[in-house]
Amino acid sequence: MNEHEVSAHDLIDSVYDKAMAIAFTLIETAKLNGVGPQTWLTDVLSRIADHKINRIDELLPWNYVEGE
Repeated sequence: MNEHEVSAHDLIDSVYDKAMAIAFTLIETAKLNGVGPQTWLTDVLSRIADHKINRIDELLPWNYVEGE
């Protein structure tokens, strides 16, 4: 394999690293905004499919109101 080829293992590691970075960012952002990360993520994930796209900002940690 030359230096420009990417192995499947490298690709999986890259995708995993990005997913973890996103997860940690969401968790820390919730904490910084005084929102319990597990409560927030659980609630948002249960509501997001039915939530209007033009009101998606309501689900962000800095605008979040539990159970609305």
